Amino acid sequence: MPYQAEYIWIDGAEPTPMLRSKTKVLADNVTTPPMWGFDGSSTEQATGDKSDCGLKPVFTCPDPIRGGKNILVLCEVIMAQTGEPHPTNTRAACVAAAEKYKSHEMIYGIEQEYTMMRIDGTPFGFPAGGGLPAPQGPYYCGVGAGRVVGREIIEEHTQACIDAGLLIEGTNAEVMPGQWEFQIGPAQSLEASDHLIMARWLLHRIAEDYDVVISLAAKPQKGDWNGAGCHTNFSTAAMRKSYAAVEKACQAIGKKLDLHVKNYGHGIEERLTGKHETAPWNKFSYGVSNRGASVRIPWQVARDRKGYAEDRRPNANCDPYVVTQLLLDAVCANEKTPAKSKPAAKKSTGKKSTKKAKKKSKKK
Repeated sequence: MPYQAEYIWIDGAEPTPMLRSKTKVLADNVTTPPMWGFDGSSTEQATGDKSDCGLKPVFTCPDPIRGGKNILVLCEVIMAQTGEPHPTNTRAACVAAAEKYKSHEMIYGIEQEYTMMRIDGTPFGFPAGGGLPAPQGPYYCGVGAGRVVGREIIEEHTQACIDAGLLIEGTNAEVMPGQWEFQIGPAQSLEASDHLIMARWLLHRIAEDYDVVISLAAKPQKGDWNGAGCHTNFSTAAMRKSYAAVEKACQAIGKKLDLHVKNYGHGIEERLTGKHETAPWNKFSYGVSNRGASVRIPWQVARDRKGYAEDRRPNANCDPYVVTQLLLDAVCANEKTPAKSKPAAKKSTGKKSTKKAKKKSKKK
């Protein structure tokens, strides 16, 4: 019985790439999805005279929407002529960084905020036909009509992620009406990023059935409303053992201020204003339990003298492969490379080897 494989990839749209997908029907005896291709001239990844781009499968999971044997296939985009990673393929660079710093055992927990929008571009939960709802306050982690909208989408999305085997940790309503969050992790850079991309695709696909648009815009509603971020929690093996390593990591990140904010998602200046639980985009700070800092150290980490930190600057529309790679490069390059564990010493049996025993016998 043939089954369907939904090939998913990141396109070349600017300033924020989008997700694309198409379906391949596979014969029942095909157990590994093959390489495929697409028209890159329609996704801003090629010109019309050299339009072919390749899709290299890198991660698969069950398709919770179609069910059965059907699967979702996450792909890297490659150059069809050479087989090299496409310039828009940020995952390939993340693979290299993950391999380089694997001994540091860095793991992530990513908090994906997003905003539900109507087809006309107004936030879902704002009065239809114009106007504003009551100021933010009762919506965060709220319950009840008038405070929470779109819960049916959240419930369906959460179950879909669970059924797909993704590392979803939880969900909650956010500060603005129609704004929600889900969390992915803990996992190393590639796994966390792959699972986040798949979870984003499922969210877009499920919301489609409700005529709701999922916006990852950093500031989807102008005015006195929180923006949408993708707070990224991280820790190395050293940080999980030492508070000094946590502070050292924060200081190392601070030295990369310009590089990070330029690569943390479009519209970061609109969101990181110093208000609405953000630090100014052009200044770096870190502090314990401070949601107005660039990097927050949770209070329990300061208490336990070990743990992790949270970079609060990445936008909802950030590329997780870029964010996790930048944090790998900044933190791990500043840490002492962990020593390789020595092989366990062989236990003595109390018996002399046969050769030694024979030599001793001859001497006698």
